[in-house]
Amino acid sequence: MVPWLADDDPFPPVERALGASSGAPGLLAASSDLLPSRLIDAYGRGIFPWYSDGQPVLWWSPDPRMVLYPAEFKVSDSLRKTLRRVLRESTWEVRVDHDFSAVMRACADTPRDGQRGTWITTDIVDAYTSLHRAGHAHSVETWRDGVRVGGLYGVSFGRMFFGESMFAHATDASKIALAALVGHLRRNKIEMIDCQQNTSHLASLGGREIARRAFVAHLRRAAAEPAIGWGFDKSVLMDLLAH
Repeated sequence: MVPWLADDDPFPPVERALGASSGAPGLLAASSDLLPSRLIDAYGRGIFPWYSDGQPVLWWSPDPRMVLYPAEFKVSDSLRKTLRRVLRESTWEVRVDHDFSAVMRACADTPRDGQRGTWITTDIVDAYTSLHRAGHAHSVETWRDGVRVGGLYGVSFGRMFFGESMFAHATDASKIALAALVGHLRRNKIEMIDCQQNTSHLASLGGREIARRAFVAHLRRAAAEPAIGWGFDKSVLMDLLAH
């Protein structure tokens, strides 16, 4: 049984999350609230919400944890070619925080293999938009010919970034946004992106699993560092092509 959290109840230690032999490995707690203050507390402890419409808010802290080290981001030959074209052609843009809520809605509306519906509910959009207004959540957007064709959003505290979701309405559009994010994080000496759960797509880009204990230890150090700025454009892609 996972604990039910009332409004003022603290999260249990992440070590109490359900294990690999359970039907929901990583599930830690449930609640009815999704207040920004609860979200901020959760991220600082290595916990994130993931649930569907009609369910309570379910809080997770899986072990192992999927992460992407910006230094290990894989730029394939085909992606390298795409990034060169994006840098060369003025029709391509990378915009940051241009319309955060629209990026979330695009992520929600994008079909996913093996998934029915979306976990990005209206309540999720509202809660993360509140974090965005407070400067804790950001979108990186790929634009072509004045149209948003891809992007991602996530949460940032100190020198830690938590990736949430991506979408693409054109080939490689989400990868372009991710590459731009990686370039920006490299410039700011951010060592880790939290990817939460293992997917083959993330693994193909260099993501890998680490023990939850190692993840939480890094999180505590990185989140305590001064926050970084979020003004950048597609020029950060040049850093990835230089290696």
